[in-house]
Amino acid sequence: MPKTLIEPFRIKSIEPIRMTTRAERERLLEDARLNVFQLHADDVLIDWLTDSGTGAMSSRQWGAIMEGDESYAGARSFFRLQRVVQDITGMAHFVPTHQGRAAEKVLFAAVCQPGQLVPSNCHFDTTRANLEHAGVEALDLVIPEGLQPATIHPFKGNIDLARVEALLQSEGARIPFGMLTVTNNTGGGQPVSLANLRAYSALLKKHGKPLILDMCRFAENAMFIKMRESGYQNTAVRDIAREMLSCADGATMSAKKDGMVNIGGFIVLRSDEWLDAVRNDLIMMEGFPTYGGMAGRDLEALAVGLEEGLQEDYLRYRLRTAEYLGERLEAAGVGFVKPTGGHAVYIDARTVLPDMPVAHYPAWALCNALYLEGGIRGVEVGSVMFGKRLPDGTETFHSMELVRLAFPRRMYTQSHFDYAAEVIAEVKQQAAGIRGVRIVKQPKYLRHFTCECAWVE
Repeated sequence: MPKTLIEPFRIKSIEPIRMTTRAERERLLEDARLNVFQLHADDVLIDWLTDSGTGAMSSRQWGAIMEGDESYAGARSFFRLQRVVQDITGMAHFVPTHQGRAAEKVLFAAVCQPGQLVPSNCHFDTTRANLEHAGVEALDLVIPEGLQPATIHPFKGNIDLARVEALLQSEGARIPFGMLTVTNNTGGGQPVSLANLRAYSALLKKHGKPLILDMCRFAENAMFIKMRESGYQNTAVRDIAREMLSCADGATMSAKKDGMVNIGGFIVLRSDEWLDAVRNDLIMMEGFPTYGGMAGRDLEALAVGLEEGLQEDYLRYRLRTAEYLGERLEAAGVGFVKPTGGHAVYIDARTVLPDMPVAHYPAWALCNALYLEGGIRGVEVGSVMFGKRLPDGTETFHSMELVRLAFPRRMYTQSHFDYAAEVIAEVKQQAAGIRGVRIVKQPKYLRHFTCECAWVE
């Protein structure tokens, strides 16, 4: 058998990439105030800023779009999607939203009160921001290995059960529910084991607390379980996904990830306890409960995409793609979160810029360097994204300085990954010339999206 794992699809339509020069990119980055979020997408050669809503839809999805029912209330497209979601999740109540952060906003507005506390393995940026905006403390309790990029562990997304139990005993009155992100995006796209998920669910139930999953990459997590957790090698990924979700009382999803669509999200709930409050807030924020901010054509595309995202040939190829880039980085002496995650490779900026002070934001600086050298756009997952400027002007810093290279689904080929590996290796060789940055303007929440920076002199 050949060893090369090919893309399990054929390309039917293409989009040209505009090639730029180093001199052009220097000017463009300056115009963007040293923030790659502010670049025009046409000025990016390989766009690995995010895998959220950036992938290619299939011919089946494009065909389904033509069947979209755009009725305001009771559209058949809603009921089609509802059947698919209920079958995958095993939960009775499905509430569509236009994307994941809207699902978080609606759920937290309906359920949470100021002064409460929500534990998770790691809250990602919008989850944390939505909780904090509601006056809720978002607490990360990932296992110690999850904060050690070079440490090998099959399930670095696992939550620390001992810390959870201690928290439930000391702060139980403040906790409305527990959360868990699968896979754990903040910590390198790392999976959560079924054993850990079951144990966490049991601990919460012992204290009368429900479990809410952030399930946006649930299919990738299920594939990791099949590959790494004893007893599941011969279990279908779809069945593993159902077992994962059977541990939860509800979930939010950005369908722009494992839903394989460009827009969409939802909330699912097992009981109807919160349903009226969620639907009332949905109508205020998103739309009527049978469209929730999505067009009928988007509901149809998502119904197909959720099924395609569970295909094992596709998942095997996707996880191997990240592993392949990791192997190329290892050969170049570039550190990254090991083992590689499902949707991205996370470069450990400290292995490229070991002497840069954290106050100069080394992961942000490395993001800029990758764009300047090769037109690659990644995203910083470090002290700009998760640090804060306090009222006295001092800064808090994140425990890791990572650059996430997140891969849109079904979009880039092996030559793109080979090119990227060459660019990253070149940046590593030129590390002494990489400049740090300082933030000159920032908003209160989610500062990484819109902050303006300047070079450190």
